[in-house]
Amino acid sequence: MTSRAADPDHLRDLTLLRRVRDRMDREYTQPLDVPALAAGVHMSAGHLSRQFKAAYGESPYSYLMTRRIERAMMLLRRGELSVTEVCFAVGCSSLGTFSTRFTELVGVPPSVYRDDPLAAAASVDTAGLPACIAKQVTRPVRSTSGRSGIEKRTPAGGP
Repeated sequence: MTSRAADPDHLRDLTLLRRVRDRMDREYTQPLDVPALAAGVHMSAGHLSRQFKAAYGESPYSYLMTRRIERAMMLLRRGELSVTEVCFAVGCSSLGTFSTRFTELVGVPPSVYRDDPLAAAASVDTAGLPACIAKQVTRPVRSTSGRSGIEKRTPAGGP
């Protein structure tokens, strides 16, 4: 009997899902929706959503919004753009939705983050961590526990 991991259809789907994820990473500023993403890899929208969540632990929409919020955090830290300009620069079409998702993922509204980027990460101790690990543990994540904001993560191999 063939295991699921070695199933040719499963491997093909994983390849297609990686293409979808890579497209979202590249084209996050574009108006992307699940039907358009699914059409690009010749899948139904429902199949793409189910397979994407199984492979990556979150829906395509959540993944895309997390990428957009990550880019927004960087733009807001620079301080050169207003919150509205950042919202549109990262591909969001609604300032209200952007602000709600930003607050949900980061723990503070974008205007507060722009004025004090350290406010959101105050509860996460990154002292002594390499920058690549500090970035990983302060990455915005959607909380499954109902709590919003940046959650403390333990680096790989840590306690």
